[in-house]
Amino acid sequence: MTLSATVRTWGEMIKFSHSIFALPFAIFAMMLAARSLPAGVPAWGQIGLIVLCMVAARSFAMTFNRIADAVIDARNPRTANRPIPAGKITSGQAWAFTIASAAFFVAACAMFLHYKNRWPLTLAAPVLLLLAFYSYAKRFTAAAHLVLGLAIGFAPLAAWIAINPADLGWPALMLAAAVALWIAGFDLIYACQDIAVDRREGLFSIPARFGAGIALALSRVFHAGTVVLLVALGRFEHLGAFYFVGVGAAAILLIVEQSLVRANDLSRVNLAFFTMNGVVSVAFAICGVVDVLMSKPG
Repeated sequence: MTLSATVRTWGEMIKFSHSIFALPFAIFAMMLAARSLPAGVPAWGQIGLIVLCMVAARSFAMTFNRIADAVIDARNPRTANRPIPAGKITSGQAWAFTIASAAFFVAACAMFLHYKNRWPLTLAAPVLLLLAFYSYAKRFTAAAHLVLGLAIGFAPLAAWIAINPADLGWPALMLAAAVALWIAGFDLIYACQDIAVDRREGLFSIPARFGAGIALALSRVFHAGTVVLLVALGRFEHLGAFYFVGVGAAAILLIVEQSLVRANDLSRVNLAFFTMNGVVSVAFAICGVVDVLMSKPG
C-alpha cells in the first residue's frame, strides 16, 4: 500500500475530518473561559495542547468504536467497506493505534501541569472511559444518542477546565449541554439509515425502536434546545452582536439540515450529517470568537 493510500485508509478509519464538529466549540469555550484571566486570552501553548488533546481523543474514540463494531459493521452493507471489516487494517494495527492515541492524549493532558493546572491530567482517564463507553451503549439502551452527545459535549467543558477551572460554572455547562443536544440530534438523523440492521442485530436506537418519524421529530426538539441554550449562554455572558449573528446562522443551518431529511426519504442524510454540521460549528465558532476578542479586556 502506498503512503497516500495508507493515509487515506487511516483517515477513513478515524474520520479525522469529523473533528470539525466539536473542535470549533472547544476553541470558543477556551476563549470564553480566558476572558476573566489577566491576559484575557489563553496562551498559545494552551491552545496547541487543547488541539492536540482533541485530535488524540477523537482518534482514540473512533478507532475504539471501529474495533468494537467490526463484526456488526461487516454484516451491514452501509459499513462493510470500513477498513477493519474490509481487511484494509488489521485488528492488531487498530489496537496499537488506539493505545498510542490514548497515551498521546494522557501525555498532552499532563503538559498542562506546566500551566499549574492538574485537572486535565486528573480527568484524562475518566474521559477516555466515557469515550470508550459510547461504543457499547447501543447494546443496552436506546439513549445511546444522548451518550454520544454527552461524550462529545464534554469537549467544550474540558477546554474550559484546561484554561480556567476556577471559572467553571453555568456558562460552561450551558455550552456543553447545547453541544450535547446538537450531537444527539444529528446522530438521530444518521441512525435512521440503520433501522433494519439495528433491529436485526438487537441493537438499541430510537429510530429502531420508535421509527424514523419519531426519531426525526425528537431530533428537531434537540436542535431547538441547542439554539435556546446558545441564546441563554449569550445573555448570561453578556455577549454581543457578533455572537448572536453566529447563533442565528447556526439556527438557520439547523433548520436547513432538518429540511433535508424525511422519514420516507433519507437520500440526503450524508449532506445533512457531514456538510451542514461542519458549517454549523465553524460559523458559530468564528462569530463567537470574534465577539469575545472584540470585548476582551485591554
